[in-house]
Amino acid sequence: MSAPRTPRAPHPAHTTQAQAQAQGHPASATPAAAPSPASLTERRSVARAARALLARTGWRAVTRQAIATEAHLPLATVRALVPDTGQLLLSLVLDSFATVAAALAEIAEHHPEHAEGDLGGQLRDLAHAWLSPLARFPEHFTIVRRLSADLDHLPPGTAAKWQMAGPRQTRTELARALARTARAWHLDIDDADRAADHFLRLACDPVTTASFHGALPLPAAAAERAVAAGVEDFLRLYRPTTATP
Repeated sequence: MSAPRTPRAPHPAHTTQAQAQAQGHPASATPAAAPSPASLTERRSVARAARALLARTGWRAVTRQAIATEAHLPLATVRALVPDTGQLLLSLVLDSFATVAAALAEIAEHHPEHAEGDLGGQLRDLAHAWLSPLARFPEHFTIVRRLSADLDHLPPGTAAKWQMAGPRQTRTELARALARTARAWHLDIDDADRAADHFLRLACDPVTTASFHGALPLPAAAAERAVAAGVEDFLRLYRPTTATP
């Protein structure tokens, strides 16, 4: 058995001025008086309301008036707390992707790196764990569906920023996990990033697509069949030709 791995430090969060405001922190480096408890409560209410609206109605429908109504706050208060609605929404989106990415990084970190038991079983467990955020973070995936539908109307660069905060980072973490698996089981993987892409497409994407990113969860048996078939296809690609089936 290999030596225990040292957990990697969490990746730095993406912070914007609006995100700092939404979390109750000053946006500038200039020392300022600490916000009052009432102000912190209002900021959190604004962030919760904006996130709920984003999930329910989409980016374009989130206005300061809508946030005020959702948060049960005076419009003047929301205007003071949210100078730029677009920046607030972007910060909330990036924070949501970063939260899910952190959960997936932990899954990848704990994926076995030793050749014990059944390789197919290990990979099936990894795929099911990788799909678990669909149920753990339902509001996030509701936002994902809304953003996908609104893609043509989002500010330029928004999609690229959330790809960097979430999917690209998690694919890198998965590639590291599969590289460890390849070393332990002598899989024929010479490009871990490409192998991670294949693993996602074969073992995870069928469930994600069929469930519409968790909106219509698949029956457990159907999800298990889809994952098992995807893992079999993955192993056909990467199991050494001299290995015993």
